[in-house]
Amino acid sequence: MMDNIYSVFVDATQRVFSLMLNISEISDHPIKSFRCDDEIDIAIDIVGDLNGKVIYRFPVSTSLNMVNIMSGMQFQAVDVFVTSAISEIANIISGNVLTVLEESNIKCDISPPVLYKPDEDREENREYELQTSCCIGTTIGEIYLDIRLNRPS
Repeated sequence: MMDNIYSVFVDATQRVFSLMLNISEISDHPIKSFRCDDEIDIAIDIVGDLNGKVIYRFPVSTSLNMVNIMSGMQFQAVDVFVTSAISEIANIISGNVLTVLEESNIKCDISPPVLYKPDEDREENREYELQTSCCIGTTIGEIYLDIRLNRPS
């Protein structure tokens, strides 16, 4: 399952986007790193048979498109409501991933989503057994996943 973790996250993202945003077509490709001047970064810690975090990077334009679809209202700027809605999407994707992992007898829990600030991350350069990043493209914009996991020692 560790070899397949990338596809588990992509599949979970597709399920959530299909259900919540009515977006059925997504594409994905691995990337080395991502930085954008205008993004919302959400981190979710994972503990259990795997330890680490997943960072969801949503460009602002993608975030606003997502929340506009979810709420039926038009948002022009990021506010508390937008941040909360984007955090919840990251939380739901992560929950879907844990359900798939549980089916493979990998038991984990997640922490509530938090805004992630790379400049405040003391573990930014830490080595992880599984560290991969991917870009997921949709009709409303791209999102980026930065997956950083270890098995407990």
